[in-house]
Amino acid sequence: MSVLNRFGTLIALIVIIAVFAAASPGGFAQIGNLVNITQQMSLLAIVAIGATLVMVLGEFDLSVSAMVSWGGIVAVTLFQAGVGTVPVFAIVLLSCLVIGSGSGVLVARFRVPSFIATLAMGTILGGLTFWLSDGATLFGGMPDGFRDLARGTALGLPVLTWWMIAAGLLIWLVLDRVEYGRRLYAIGGNREAALLAGVPVRRDSVLAFALCAAFAGLVGLLLTARLGSAHPTGGGGFLLQAYAAVFLGMTAFKNGEPNVPGTLVGAAIIAVIANGLTILGVPAFLQDVLTGAIIIAAVLLRRAAGRKSRE
Repeated sequence: MSVLNRFGTLIALIVIIAVFAAASPGGFAQIGNLVNITQQMSLLAIVAIGATLVMVLGEFDLSVSAMVSWGGIVAVTLFQAGVGTVPVFAIVLLSCLVIGSGSGVLVARFRVPSFIATLAMGTILGGLTFWLSDGATLFGGMPDGFRDLARGTALGLPVLTWWMIAAGLLIWLVLDRVEYGRRLYAIGGNREAALLAGVPVRRDSVLAFALCAAFAGLVGLLLTARLGSAHPTGGGGFLLQAYAAVFLGMTAFKNGEPNVPGTLVGAAIIAVIANGLTILGVPAFLQDVLTGAIIIAAVLLRRAAGRKSRE
């Protein structure tokens, strides 16, 4: 496998950083800005890390954006009812685990296509979120300790960056160093063969969906802590970008397989492009166009390199 084939996406990230650094040495190419990029990409990366688990199975969870919104609205509602920070975290994450497990059961037990099952679950969840919030932004009642979980710095890095590092390290260990992760790759590679080999396909699949939902719920909590408020559509921007990060990551480090290091590189590419274009004063609509074009170009170049290496 050639260097370009194996590390093409990482090389693309380095090239993108170099281009923006040359275009704006006094703005983009500053240590403070690069550290800020890690904070800007952190929440997206955490959602994408959870989505990586489901993508390993060859499935999708389209409810992650609704889950982010749900986590934030439930958290503020509980805080306003006088519930403490630890119980709020536990209740939100447990509810997300249960909802994600429901999606997993539909997919693994009843063989409902994940696209349909999770789209329906996300729609239901969105309706419940609007009902709970009455369609309004919720704020107030949050203790300072909760808000500190997503603000400030620790050991020279933003707190949100540490959350991203912890989430990435945990799921990397699960996928690459734990038997459960190897079973997920086996299911994604050939579900019937995994069944014949004695892999508990249904149980493992349901757990993957549950964990994906829990990571999205965690982002809902952290986003709320960061902003000091929650909106019933606050997670709407995460779905497409999270899966873009995973797909970009599939072109890095492993031969077309979802993987955590690659997902982090994919999230970094998206964040660097957004940050660099903003510093250069590019209008928001054009940022979306260029970001999409760069993602398509990166995937096409990686596929071209893969075909060349097999010839």
